[in-house]
Amino acid sequence: MDIALQLQHEEKNLIEACVNKERWAQKQLYEEHYGKMMGVCLRYSNNQDDALDILHEGFLKVFNHISKYQPGTSISAWIRRIMVNTSIDYYRKSIRRRTEDIDQAYHVSAPNADAISQCSEKEILQAIQTLSPAYRTVFNLYVIEGYSHREIAEQLGITESTSRSNLVKARLKLKALLASNYFEYGK
Repeated sequence: MDIALQLQHEEKNLIEACVNKERWAQKQLYEEHYGKMMGVCLRYSNNQDDALDILHEGFLKVFNHISKYQPGTSISAWIRRIMVNTSIDYYRKSIRRRTEDIDQAYHVSAPNADAISQCSEKEILQAIQTLSPAYRTVFNLYVIEGYSHREIAEQLGITESTSRSNLVKARLKLKALLASNYFEYGK
């Protein structure tokens, strides 16, 4: 049996064991996907603790709905979609929806756009986590996940113009924050 077929067979057995609620299989699936999914959750949360809450809630959904997984599709992509949707649910529970005037967004600027290219992944993640939940969620869904403004509006129960406005403001706030950090630390 070649390696690809062997891996498919092992994944199939793992999924079947998860469907049967076997703890060893759930643990293995969790451990295999923990790092990547924690990264997804961190982008949507304020901090590590919130990300961990989202991650654990997401994995509970994974294990409760594993029987709905369609063999032949990427298990990682399926789990990621659940994590994104769990993050959206978390956002919905914790947000007080407020929209600022879009004209205000055009008055925000960063002193040096090139400073952003000098930032580390950790600095960018920390900056994203400082955004308001509304800005952070729209930013992640649009920039990272590739959703359209129409899809974001439907998911979050907002208008497309609010989605666009929040994205503009999120980008400008990130740009200003990252640029100010760059100058603050004298890089």
